[in-house]
Amino acid sequence: MKRSSFTRRQSIKLFALTGTTVLTMPNLVLSCKNMTEKPVRFGLMTDSHYADRDPAGTRFYRDSIPKMQEAIQELNSQNLDFLIHLGDFKDQGPEAKPKDTLSYLEAIEGVFQEFDGAKYHALGNHDVDSIRKDEFLKNIKNTGLQTAKNYYSFDVNGFHFIVLDANYDADGKDHFFAEGSDWEDANIPPAELQWLSDDLAQNQKPTVVFCHHPLYEFYKEGSKFHVTNYAEVQKLLQDSSWVVACLHGHVHKEDVAIIEGINYIIRLGMVDYEGVENNAFSVVELTPNKIQIEGYNRSSSLNLSVS
Repeated sequence: MKRSSFTRRQSIKLFALTGTTVLTMPNLVLSCKNMTEKPVRFGLMTDSHYADRDPAGTRFYRDSIPKMQEAIQELNSQNLDFLIHLGDFKDQGPEAKPKDTLSYLEAIEGVFQEFDGAKYHALGNHDVDSIRKDEFLKNIKNTGLQTAKNYYSFDVNGFHFIVLDANYDADGKDHFFAEGSDWEDANIPPAELQWLSDDLAQNQKPTVVFCHHPLYEFYKEGSKFHVTNYAEVQKLLQDSSWVVACLHGHVHKEDVAIIEGINYIIRLGMVDYEGVENNAFSVVELTPNKIQIEGYNRSSSLNLSVS
């Protein structure tokens, strides 16, 4: 995996201030050719995994309700353009009862909808564990859509945003883990790839992509976390001169990769560790010459600017 490279896109210096670390990398900011009227600021969270069940390992499932409440309260004070959750919104109980799973979804969605602004979801693998994808979609709301979709796009203040869904087998069958789907074999299927290609072809705005699963190679503790056909997706993104960043969850750790001038960024999960003091969420600000991520609680911050 290539972590930093000069490409056909404009090369710039990135100052990523996380602790005392300063990195120099190309194109982690928006080119000045992609001027917008004003900054876009949005809330970002992922992997809340809410369920009414006892903790397991680092995951404190019940704490995701007070953590979500704390996050929504803070984000409502920020005058944001929208809020997006990157998937694994809820979880299931030890006995994986669909009725219980739906009640967990209803509970966390009720808190999420308290955000005073536009709200969006990306689908994670735990969102299709003991309930099917269509059941999940029937019980959430995405702003501007009468019925929630699993992949879609929207525009805000001169920026374009794309939400992808990798919860598919290679042949395009929806993942449903109660029937034995393989969580390590996530795919963007042909129909969605064609939709993505068409969406990018019609777009002339700086673009950010959201996908629960990383769109670059990522292994952790011997398991595969990335989209299986990530190379196909990367090619579509690279062929468009407008894609500047891809934001992901799923991994429950932070990471940044720079591949052919596109920034692939993974953020921490909300569910991990006990108490609101261990919450994890972020505010992202996009301007023509900056991507700034302000992390809260356990999440780190990135301040990216052109020198």
